[in-house]
Amino acid sequence: MLDRWTMPLTQPPLRWLARRLDACGIRPDQMTVTAFVIGMFALPLLALEWYLPALIAILLNRLGDGVDGAMARLSGRASDAGGFLDIGLDFVFYAAVVLGFALANPTVNALPAAFLLFAFIGTGTSFLAFAIMATRHGLERPRFQKKAFYYLQGLTEGTETILAFVLFCLLPAHFRWLATLFAVACLVTTVTRLWGGYRTLRQLGG
Repeated sequence: MLDRWTMPLTQPPLRWLARRLDACGIRPDQMTVTAFVIGMFALPLLALEWYLPALIAILLNRLGDGVDGAMARLSGRASDAGGFLDIGLDFVFYAAVVLGFALANPTVNALPAAFLLFAFIGTGTSFLAFAIMATRHGLERPRFQKKAFYYLQGLTEGTETILAFVLFCLLPAHFRWLATLFAVACLVTTVTRLWGGYRTLRQLGG
């Protein structure tokens, strides 16, 4: 929901950083993998309840996730393979963060974490399923031209997910309530995406 406003603000600094990394000979796919590896350190850090170091790893991952796309566009190396790698590793990272909180306090956090992972399955599959169909029908991305896949909007998008992870790390004692609330928002996104995607494809005769 917030991506339409945050993306125009984040693109200029991301392009600035992308130019400098590209000048160093770093390729977009290398940045994607590096950001993923850094982000995965959040899993053991969260399990050990080292929340601030985990937050740093999460934020560095999200920074790298934004920079790799800017690098690809700047260098002319944007590709379907790179977009596939980027979105695939993103979903693994998201699940790892939630798993980290479950491991930190299984008695309290396991059930809310499982509920959030269930909700993530809904947002992820509705997103990717529609992207496949959108490509088949040649649909364009009117508001998110910089996304590798067709981006069907929803209540919870990238910006909301980052904010949720930040709150989880800053208020770990309240994870079960925050995770439950965010999971409900993700389920709303799933329902609206399924309905919106279905109606769009039906109108196209699909």
